[in-house]
Amino acid sequence: MSNWLINGTPGNVLPIDDRGLQYADGLFETIAVRKGKPRFLDRHFSRLRHGCGALDIVCPDLGVIEQEVRQVAEGCEFGAAKIIVTRGSGPRGYAPPSNPHPTRIVGIAAATPAPRSCYAEGIIARMCRTRVSAPAVAAGMKTLGRSEQVLARAEWQDPQIREGLMCNAEGQVIGGTMSNLFLVRDDALHTPQTTLCGIAGIMRQVVTEQAERAGIQSHRRQIDAAELAGADELFVTNTMIGLWPLRRLVDEQGAVIWARTIPARGTVTHMLKLRLAQLGVTECIG
Repeated sequence: MSNWLINGTPGNVLPIDDRGLQYADGLFETIAVRKGKPRFLDRHFSRLRHGCGALDIVCPDLGVIEQEVRQVAEGCEFGAAKIIVTRGSGPRGYAPPSNPHPTRIVGIAAATPAPRSCYAEGIIARMCRTRVSAPAVAAGMKTLGRSEQVLARAEWQDPQIREGLMCNAEGQVIGGTMSNLFLVRDDALHTPQTTLCGIAGIMRQVVTEQAERAGIQSHRRQIDAAELAGADELFVTNTMIGLWPLRRLVDEQGAVIWARTIPARGTVTHMLKLRLAQLGVTECIG
């Protein structure tokens, strides 16, 4: 049986004239599934609705998508559900069809939990050569065009390096190839803004809210890559991993930019991991 539904029908084939294939004309959401239940589904739907509106794509019925997500998630112990919405088929050329019929795709793939060391000891990350462009019209959204992230991830093969950080042309850090970045300095939280480029991650949203509820100042701003060397703590987030602390950040040649021993308690990062666990992101603490 297929793990994918295309417009509600099991399958894995799209028409060659679908604009998602032709022009990456669409959006996607990746949703963590744990013990058959999709996590933070309402937040994903809110971002999907916003993205469809920004790109002038008719948003499919979210009630229908919810039923399909829950259908494919049933019985999945640990996996990633995916929603893809394209503008649908159309004639050759960039001009959108006058009467579009969006394609909705819902599927799931089993995933392997990250090693406990990623949470308890922290990860090694590196800086990437590939830069993030600034198409402000798509800023914050999960559009289908991910060429920059693909090229950045291809820069290393070392399995000990779990993530790569990407900057824009001006040298401001935007985030990871698959994650949002946070730094802690003087007990305040800082994360790159996504008004010009980057993705407004769901876990980034949750972490920011939890920090503010804990009385921790949270700032979304431009962050020069040079600032990372002076951070007290660094961590990355996304919907699948939850939160990974960094224990080392290296440059493209492997030279250490930043390193910290991860203490068990007493840090902003540890407090946020505990708060995420209370919200159901239990992999953060095991």
